Amino acid sequence: MTRKFVDLSIFLENDVLSDPPAFAPKIQYFTHDNTFEQIEPFFPGLKKEDLPDGEGWAVEMVQLSTHNGTHLDAPYHFHSTMDKALGEKKPAIAIHDVPLEWCFQPGVKLDFRHFADGYVVTAADVEAELKRIGHTLSPLEIVVVNTRAGSRYGNNDYVSAGAGMGYEATMYLLERGVRLTGTDAWSWDAPFVHTAKKYGETHDASLIWEGHKAGRDIGYCHIEKLHNLEVLPPTGFFISCFPHKIRGASAGWTRAVAIFDDALMASSS
Repeated sequence: MTRKFVDLSIFLENDVLSDPPAFAPKIQYFTHDNTFEQIEPFFPGLKKEDLPDGEGWAVEMVQLSTHNGTHLDAPYHFHSTMDKALGEKKPAIAIHDVPLEWCFQPGVKLDFRHFADGYVVTAADVEAELKRIGHTLSPLEIVVVNTRAGSRYGNNDYVSAGAGMGYEATMYLLERGVRLTGTDAWSWDAPFVHTAKKYGETHDASLIWEGHKAGRDIGYCHIEKLHNLEVLPPTGFFISCFPHKIRGASAGWTRAVAIFDDALMASSS
């Protein structure tokens, strides 16, 4: 079988809604026509017309959060400590300390597109979906959830779209050895606009970021703002999602990719 790749990542780009406006990336493009002023100081006496075709280089200046684009969240993003439920609470690891073996494993896709925006997925929902697809989880498998948000990327309602993974749903995965998960939504949790309504009614702060906060009990990572999950089958592929190595950071950008290769799958069984 020829190896097949499926890109699971969104673009980093201007003017496409992928974050709340205040957190949007900003990219300034310099082209071959307007970079001579950057080059000339290195070579005193150089004239623009001396360059081949009078062209300089192309380069971009980027203003980003580590949580722009498709990115991998480290346990440090969720809380200052992790692994309390494993008997030894310890400092949460930052993105440069995430084990690389977590980031290249067989993938499992759970289809939660039928859940309403703001719905909080339960352990029972996860169990039912695993039963539907006929899969038993193995440690370190990468579990990604396909929500309605994937179809809303770039639209005004993207940030508020999709179901979120609750505490008990997240713990269901972590207790079975999963250490890396992902979603096509803006957040692993339910969108804030929906959680805010529940908080306004109950003033129960444990509802806020409950899926993320599962990392206090068992440290894990998740990918946010995945793309193209609807084209994936439930199983039968690897996911590669190595994060950029940013010292001490809470997240790192990743080019998440699904890899279909029979030999690769055979080696993991």
